[in-house]
Amino acid sequence: MRAIHPHADAVTAPIGAKLRAARTSQGMSLSQLATTTGLSKGFLSRVERDETSPSVSTLVQLCQVLSLPVGALFTEPEIHHTTFAEAPRINLGGVHVDERLLSPRSEERVQLLRSELEPHAHGGAELYTINCDVEVLHVISGEVTMRFADRSVVLGAGDALTFPGRQPHTWEVTGGSAASVAWVIVPAPWSGSA
Repeated sequence: MRAIHPHADAVTAPIGAKLRAARTSQGMSLSQLATTTGLSKGFLSRVERDETSPSVSTLVQLCQVLSLPVGALFTEPEIHHTTFAEAPRINLGGVHVDERLLSPRSEERVQLLRSELEPHAHGGAELYTINCDVEVLHVISGEVTMRFADRSVVLGAGDALTFPGRQPHTWEVTGGSAASVAWVIVPAPWSGSA
């Protein structure tokens, strides 16, 4: 029996964008990285554009300077695609609402909901809170009035409102026609059981 030798894939792992993202997220310029590592700015630029591959020792050095685990450069990101038709229906207590969970049930960092609201739909007569740091309401179409203890804010198509989810609030569709809205909740307050 003859040994089969594996062949290296001719396509290199695209790590440049991840290195650039790590550098820029720390507010570090290419010149600062070059000075810190002793590598040329031109070489680093080519690495970030995936035009050249650094040696293992250079890659380890770059990752140390950028506080980036070397393995993070080679892991595939989790990407989830959810269509509105396939999104699970949920019920958060709104009246005359078709609500769908568009983010994965397992996602804990953020939650995205899409709500189709009938005319005069509402979130309840009483103010409520959500156990989250930030809530964003984006009105896609129609008109929605968000009510807080001390004020009301009218939102039209294209408008967005950002506020703490722990701030007592409720909402209602105003203007006499249906509305479509998206809710972004950070972090996800609920696992999304159907």
